[in-house]
Amino acid sequence: MAVDISRDLIVERLGHVRYDRFLFYLMGPYKSFNLNYVLSEEERREFDIEDLPGPLRRLFQSKDEIDDAQALLRRMQGELRVTPGINAFLALDVDIDVDDIDAATQSIEYTRCSNATAFVLPFLGHNFGVGEEAGSILEALSETHGGRLTFVHEDNVTSAMIRSARVRWDLRVETYETEAELVEKLRFFAGSVMQRERRGELSRLD
Repeated sequence: MAVDISRDLIVERLGHVRYDRFLFYLMGPYKSFNLNYVLSEEERREFDIEDLPGPLRRLFQSKDEIDDAQALLRRMQGELRVTPGINAFLALDVDIDVDDIDAATQSIEYTRCSNATAFVLPFLGHNFGVGEEAGSILEALSETHGGRLTFVHEDNVTSAMIRSARVRWDLRVETYETEAELVEKLRFFAGSVMQRERRGELSRLD
């Protein structure tokens, strides 16, 4: 590897928070599902996008807009970094070039270094790539990090990957309906990992 991914490197590249050494890796789609990418211009002209209900209108999000999926992850990150003050981060924040280490290997190493990892799957997200990366992580780390991993998916998301992960690796799976509920689920999970570390049920990473 051209870059040695370690807890110290990740902490060094993130901003200061109350619990700097508690790393919470947030995974999820960076792009929303967007019908502008899959429909032809002729197909899009068959109906007026502005007449669609709000949730459907979002499927035609402009390619120039800040993507809803990544914005959701950023909001979750911000909430967790304030309360309870843990070092929540996205892969982008560590800023390692995929030419040096491929994305799948980066995700495995970030998970290995993290106290907790959450796979967040919103309804409008491109979730297939996340499922592939999650599978790689679970194959590599389920025996050593199983208690530090969770899937949290929007209530109307269905996934064969999630169902198989729950059975094969006994993975913790949660659902949410609102962002507020998602934040609370992530906070509760982080708190439970902290408590298990303090009780010695999970080994301390430092």
